[in-house]
Amino acid sequence: MAPERLGRWLDGVAARHGAFTRVELADGALRITCPDTTEVTLRAPFDWRPGPPLLASFTAAARRPHRAAVLLVRRGRWAVGVFAGVDLVVSKVDTRLVQGRTAAGGWSQQRFARRRAAQTDAVVAAAAQTAVRVLLPHGGGVEALFPGGDRGLVDAVLADPRLRALAALRREPALEVGEPTKAALQATPQQFRAVRVHVVEPADR
Repeated sequence: MAPERLGRWLDGVAARHGAFTRVELADGALRITCPDTTEVTLRAPFDWRPGPPLLASFTAAARRPHRAAVLLVRRGRWAVGVFAGVDLVVSKVDTRLVQGRTAAGGWSQQRFARRRAAQTDAVVAAAAQTAVRVLLPHGGGVEALFPGGDRGLVDAVLADPRLRALAALRREPALEVGEPTKAALQATPQQFRAVRVHVVEPADR
């Protein structure tokens, strides 16, 4: 859920289930209990420091702008960017040919497989170089790295020793994206800024 919608949504929960009887920390998340035993668990996308009152400090922390890096990789295309809140500060989108159709069997198939593997390796190397060139100079103050796309390729890019510090900031779950286009990159704050919400109502027990 977008952090800007959280306050109004919680007002709706209270209207339907009664004024909250308990608000407490639960494994880094915030757990809210209603009079009818409905439980709402809220998990912030970034680290936050609880303070009194808990609910107000959570909603304020969820709305606060954070600096985040994004790395999207799929076969033949990649996109990287640094965000300040929802604003894209710097970015780069690039492509490289990777053959996508199969060839005939025998030696042709083996040559095709070797060529495709070499092209994939070249994509990984180029994407890592882009991340080094674009993300690292703007990485000061980055609180988290949000990956998306092909997990194996993302893992390979982040295995580059130059990206070790960024890789340590990696957050899961991975962003759900299609092709790593500029538009896809610009839309990622809708996911990485979202508050994860889990509701358990009496009928669910």
